[in-house]
Amino acid sequence: MKPSLPSGTRDFGPEVVRKRNYIFTTIREVFELYGFQPLETPALENLETLMGKYGEEGDKLIFKILNNGLNDPKNIDKARSAFEQVMTGRNDKNLTERALRYDLTIPFARYVAMNHGQLSLPFKRYQIQPVWRADRPQKGRYREFYQCDADVVGSYSLLNEVELTSIYANVFKRLGVPVEIRINNRKVLAALAELCGGSDKMMDITIAIDKLDKIGIEKVKEELAQRGLQADQVAAIENYLAINGDNQQKFAAASDLLGHLEIAQKGLAELKYMLDMYEGSEVVIDFTLARGLNYYTGVIYEIKAIGVQMGSIGGGGRYDDLTGLFGVPNIPGVGISFGVDRIYDVMEELKLFPSTVRTGTQVLFFNLGERESLVAYRLVQDLRKHGVACELYHEPTKKFDKQFKYAEKKDIPYVVIIGSQELEAETCIIKDLRQGNQITLPQSGLVGFNFDTAVSEQIDK
Repeated sequence: MKPSLPSGTRDFGPEVVRKRNYIFTTIREVFELYGFQPLETPALENLETLMGKYGEEGDKLIFKILNNGLNDPKNIDKARSAFEQVMTGRNDKNLTERALRYDLTIPFARYVAMNHGQLSLPFKRYQIQPVWRADRPQKGRYREFYQCDADVVGSYSLLNEVELTSIYANVFKRLGVPVEIRINNRKVLAALAELCGGSDKMMDITIAIDKLDKIGIEKVKEELAQRGLQADQVAAIENYLAINGDNQQKFAAASDLLGHLEIAQKGLAELKYMLDMYEGSEVVIDFTLARGLNYYTGVIYEIKAIGVQMGSIGGGGRYDDLTGLFGVPNIPGVGISFGVDRIYDVMEELKLFPSTVRTGTQVLFFNLGERESLVAYRLVQDLRKHGVACELYHEPTKKFDKQFKYAEKKDIPYVVIIGSQELEAETCIIKDLRQGNQITLPQSGLVGFNFDTAVSEQIDK
């Protein structure tokens, strides 16, 4: 049988892993810089923990896990009956009770609900782990992918939103990715629902609006009509979605359309606070932003990379009663997420990874014989003690070509050569494969050599 991978999953070779780790490390350093603490939760959650938390569309994308022992003769009849239930859209515990996590936010809310008595609030956590979605794979969309989340629970302060905005800006500046940080407020969307007949229209409106980028305004209008909205209500939503201009112009237009509603006034005031506190030009009000998830209650985010055809590379928002879903009310929260897989694709397309990221081994010592390799190996160990990643070619051979090719294939920038002459003179040759230059040094001076600087620069000294 020819080996293959499940659709929507990938293997990562050494070069890709190093680049991904560069992204992870950058994000982790910024999270730590802002006082966030690490957390990990299981890949599996009870199905009841996840279902009903992501809206109608999200629930369809949850990977359910079959119970153990379904092929036991005692369980076959129950399993058949349960399978028929599942085929009609209803879950049955006789078939499945667990699922792979869909995101990191709901598991985090479950963790807070279970441990809130021991947590010092506000609790600031970050989490970097894989999630799974039964989505149709396409560019930038996978069935298994990593999320990097930062959340604050136990505080209503909008300063948290400002800080999270700053984290987004800081991370993408470090990575060199030009972005727009798009923000909206679910209270503004709630006001739009109120304008169109009541809060019961909220999910219908947000689910349709959330598809605007993918299907266009006409299809959104059709979907709104199919969801039971009247022509005048669809027209009001179209007017709302047509709001454009700079942040001040958008703010004024939204105030004209919805400002007479109290909930809109609250939402717009929160947006204004954020814009006043954080003055970065990358923050853009986008009233078409909906994020069709049930749990958001305030500011919502979406991050778009500039100059690349790619979906959002980050998103999040405020959820003031998420833990209430688990019987622990009144613990507010706000969080953001980085889509590492899409960030990776953007950085590859824009060629933003530093050349040093691709390098694992920095120095290869040639293996030119038993006596030579003994000296070389001792020097290898000395360099490793000083933090230089190096290795000795795995077998003795006088063929330089073979060892050079090994270094080139592994993208190793330096080789150190100790032949019979160097052995007698207690010297070594350092060759910079990128520049094509070389220098001869005493073996005793090798530990102090700066392998982060080209050989030619040190020759000049």
